Amino acid sequence: MAAIDNGWGGGPPTVLRMILGRQLEELRTRAGVTFEEAGETIGMSHSTIRRMEQAKVARLRLSDVERLLRTYGIKDAGEIETFLELAREANKHGWWHTYRDVMPDWFGAYLSLEQAAVTIRAYEAQFIPGLLQTEEYARALLTSGSPQAPAEEIDRRVALRLERQQILTRRQPPLLWAVLDETVLHWPVGGDKVMRAQIDHLLEIGALPHVRVQMMPFANGPHPATRAGAFQLFRFEATELPDVVYLGGLIGSTYLDKQDDVAVYREAMDRLAAQAASEKKTKALLSALRKEL
Repeated sequence: MAAIDNGWGGGPPTVLRMILGRQLEELRTRAGVTFEEAGETIGMSHSTIRRMEQAKVARLRLSDVERLLRTYGIKDAGEIETFLELAREANKHGWWHTYRDVMPDWFGAYLSLEQAAVTIRAYEAQFIPGLLQTEEYARALLTSGSPQAPAEEIDRRVALRLERQQILTRRQPPLLWAVLDETVLHWPVGGDKVMRAQIDHLLEIGALPHVRVQMMPFANGPHPATRAGAFQLFRFEATELPDVVYLGGLIGSTYLDKQDDVAVYREAMDRLAAQAASEKKTKALLSALRKEL
């Protein structure tokens, strides 16, 4: 059985299910057990086994997991208990579960990836990324996007966004590397005062060693993501997890983890970073834009 990093105990639930799913897939394949045979072990269909391995089940029944482990040849009680302990953690709700009344169901998976990533690379074409927004900018943006929403709902959605940002000040923060199209700084979100404060925040937070902000100036012309729109690329410490690309939408989201698909976005991100203004030049451009407001 491949080693499981106990440091994932208490980690984001969706990511834990992804790790455990890949572990189960590896064990099943190594044992030469088919989906159908594994399903018979726990009295489930072969499609349920596939969903477990793909982290598409909301909860893992510990009894099912234990029976699968034994079917796959795992006899050591300590190994089984380690796996079951991670399954227990994977069944817990993330901290964002308390905001479930103001966030779509699919967004929980995004937050789980964001919280677990060691590197977050992002391209944004219209707005400041959520992790870099000020409270006033976030409130103006959320209000304009949901003008009929009650003030209490907007307050909670702003609170959720600000709580997400705590990953940047934790003991071991991820590397956040964002490339912003210049358009982002010309959308008058909240008015000049809000935009000035937002630019000040970008200059301040961009000085942190684990935060990189680059602007893609209009003058640079078309670039690798001109037609692609915003996307995020997540990388994780756990060797079981591949890089994941997130593509957001109004009513759902898409996650790409196939190597060929991710490679396209990784190359685009590399080219964006190479073509965009350097961090030093970006700071100068941001300062100049602020003076215009």
